[in-house]
Amino acid sequence: MCFSLADHLLSRGLFSAAQKVIQRLISQSSSTTEAISAADLVFSRGMDLDLVSYASLIRKLVISGEALMAETLYIDRIVGKGLKPDCNLLNSMIICFCKLGKLKEAKHCFDRLIESGIVPWVGSCNAIIKGFTVQDRIFEAYECFCKVSEANDSVLNFACYNRLVDGLSKRGFLDEGLHVFDIMIKKKVPLTVNVCKSLIIGFCKWGRVEEAEILSLEIESHGFVVDKFMYTYLINSYCKARKMKMAMRLYMRMMKMGYEPDNYTYNTLIHGFINLGLFSEGWVLHNEMVSSGLKPSLVTYQVMLHKYCRDGKVDCALKLLSDIIECNIAPNVHCYTVLLAALCKEQKLGDVYKLYHKMLDNGVVPDHVLFFTLVKNHPEVDELYFALTVLQAIAKEPRNIEFPSRPKSNTDVMVEIERVLDEIVKNRPVIADKAFSIYIIALCMGGKIDAALDCMEKMEKLRLVPLHTAFNSLIKLLSQEGLVDSAESLLKVMQDPNQLTFEIIVNELCKKGDFSSAVDVLYRIEEKGIKPSVSIYNSIIGCLGRNRMIHEAESFFYRMLEFGVDPDVTVFVTMINAYSKNGQANKAQKLFEKMTDCDLRPNSPAYTALIPGLVKKNMTKKSCVYLGRMLKDGFLPNVVLYTALIKQFLRKREFEFAFRLFGLMSKSEVEQDLVTCITFLSGVSRNIRGYNGNWYLSNKKSENGKEIMLRLLHQTAISSDGKSLRILIASQGEMKFFALKLIERIKKMLPVLDLYLYNGIISGLCWAHGMREAYEHLDEMLRDGLCPNQVTFTILIDGHIQFGEIDNAVALFNRMNANGVLPDRMLFNTLIRGFCRAGRFVDALSVSHTMQKRGFLPSKSSYEKILGLLCGRRLSGDALRIFEEMVAHGYFPCRYNVRWLSSILWEDDKLEEARGVCEMLMSRRNDRKKLESS
Repeated sequence: MCFSLADHLLSRGLFSAAQKVIQRLISQSSSTTEAISAADLVFSRGMDLDLVSYASLIRKLVISGEALMAETLYIDRIVGKGLKPDCNLLNSMIICFCKLGKLKEAKHCFDRLIESGIVPWVGSCNAIIKGFTVQDRIFEAYECFCKVSEANDSVLNFACYNRLVDGLSKRGFLDEGLHVFDIMIKKKVPLTVNVCKSLIIGFCKWGRVEEAEILSLEIESHGFVVDKFMYTYLINSYCKARKMKMAMRLYMRMMKMGYEPDNYTYNTLIHGFINLGLFSEGWVLHNEMVSSGLKPSLVTYQVMLHKYCRDGKVDCALKLLSDIIECNIAPNVHCYTVLLAALCKEQKLGDVYKLYHKMLDNGVVPDHVLFFTLVKNHPEVDELYFALTVLQAIAKEPRNIEFPSRPKSNTDVMVEIERVLDEIVKNRPVIADKAFSIYIIALCMGGKIDAALDCMEKMEKLRLVPLHTAFNSLIKLLSQEGLVDSAESLLKVMQDPNQLTFEIIVNELCKKGDFSSAVDVLYRIEEKGIKPSVSIYNSIIGCLGRNRMIHEAESFFYRMLEFGVDPDVTVFVTMINAYSKNGQANKAQKLFEKMTDCDLRPNSPAYTALIPGLVKKNMTKKSCVYLGRMLKDGFLPNVVLYTALIKQFLRKREFEFAFRLFGLMSKSEVEQDLVTCITFLSGVSRNIRGYNGNWYLSNKKSENGKEIMLRLLHQTAISSDGKSLRILIASQGEMKFFALKLIERIKKMLPVLDLYLYNGIISGLCWAHGMREAYEHLDEMLRDGLCPNQVTFTILIDGHIQFGEIDNAVALFNRMNANGVLPDRMLFNTLIRGFCRAGRFVDALSVSHTMQKRGFLPSKSSYEKILGLLCGRRLSGDALRIFEEMVAHGYFPCRYNVRWLSSILWEDDKLEEARGVCEMLMSRRNDRKKLESS
């Protein structure tokens, strides 16, 4: 009847009345089909619907699941005709676009409503928040939530609040999650288990345990019961943060609330105490656990095994393993793994074989972790052969395994491994992924990339998923080979990459000095809601420290603390080392003390990083205080500390004391390694050039500090080496003889020399005016099969320049190019200095032009020498061009050269140019004054 009425009205031309009928028909139709038929009736007459009818029709289409048809209708009939949609239509389209996954368009409609001062429907808000959270765009969902919350008092459904709090908490947006929670309380939305747990777990996960506990009290005040799981999770977080007093206080509170601790609670507390080295407190809890009727699980003893092995108490760990077996608890493969690794570390290889066979006899099947750990720590194991033995054990093919045995060829072993893998796929398919992963790890450790990739392809055909360890091994190998893009492609294939995966990539990028890419990976980790490990931060901070980007390293260190990542001793040592090497000894000292305040016991590398840094800044007495603490803590000075101290005293030109330290190493039975010899020889060589017959004499205060240092190092009076040195170096003419004597001594210590040591020897001879002997050592280096590099040629060219033999320097430069050794920035600058010294300004300018074409910028010193030479020749035009080039590159010439240049410009009647130079000088001076005043 309605259709007939509408048709009749339309035929009589009563369009307004017909439109009202159609509008009612669409809005009140019982099915979507009827609504569409009504619209078709209008369209067939060449007419159009009004906005109200379109809104009703689109809403019905969206509700019935016809989102695509609704979108087409909206684009063609509303947007296409330039109509302005009303609030009902916009709300319907928000839901429609969200169902289609088109969140950009949904957000556009949502923003139009908010900008118009209209509050979106609850259903629209739920749809857009759900859409963003499903696509892992949690912060955009939170922004929409905030806009709705500010606009009105409407209450969203429970699922929305759950999704927001859960997503924000997992990704570290804890304050935002807390804001959602507060709005729930304000709007009297009943709390759910998921919301409360998500918030508490999020705060614990990101290191804000105290706030998590306060939050649990607030939750209880609103009538929600904090259950045993949440109490245990809080206790576990306090234990991880090494705050055992807080953990025990919460444990007592849990008991008062009537919750009986279970195995997990006790194991958590025992783990916490034992990690701090408090074995007695751990055993008290163990006994309390037994007396309460709970039987200690394998996990309880595993914690103790790990701690014993980590502290080097392998005998205690082996005894505990026997006790576990006597208690009728079967040790698993993880117990044996940690023990075998500890025995390898102590080089007790016979015990390794016995324990491994005992494990197999007890029916414990080795896994990929045991394989990786043992191969990594055992000095004699062949990767592929040991992989074969482990796979045979997995396939239950017993063999008498001897680790050092080596197969005749890797090809035979690989063929046998393929056979065993086929047997495992056929008979034990459940563990086939582990078996293949072990093979991939072995191939990666042997550097066989192609074979490892082939094995992974075979797994894909068999529908097997490689373990994370296999992926990580292959990613590491690809990164080491410079195939970073391939490694990142493999990362995309992985299902849920773990922390170690990202650690490997960041570490390899940092080794290559690619800091920006490493930071990009860090940001990607955070975006995924994964809390970056301390190792990732340590790699980045170490890379920045090595590149003298100390402020950036410092900001990343404190960023790590802000993100709730618990620092370990290693990252503290990395940061202390960065401070020390960059001359910030006071900051290094403060950080060292902060480390002890965090209940972290300083280790030998921590002292080795701090003490030389204090010496570098003339704080020798203070360095002795820490040297005393180091000895008191049971750490003896090692080769690294001695080498660092020798390096610092040579830099300070306290040559005699450095030589005494070098001699004292032998007396203290500290073996002098290659790095020590290179450091000593390089330091002496640097000092020879500036020697004027007298070595630097330190003041009395410094002498007192050095004598204290010698006493702490258990040394007595001045060594004979120091006396002979003083007598030996009496005149400039004896420099070469001294250098040769020192070189002979080092060559006796180290019969086999490497490129770095040869460069040090050649450098010392050049600076001691022994060019003939330097070339003899160059020939000796070539006979040893070592090719000279840019450093070698730079040293020799510099030696010729010191003698005024610029033509010989040029000939050597040409010889270097002919041998395919490309010059670096330092070599170009050395050559410029030589040409300037010889007064050959045309050649100096030519070298400057050549090096810039090759991507190198001349140093400020090189520019100064060219500018001075041109000013001396009164070539004002060329000098002005060099001046402008310097300023363009951010260099500003010294005051003397600027005045000289302006003077010759005035004399040549180049008044504008001279005035410009003077104005730049005044501007630079004013900038400096402003900087100093600020």
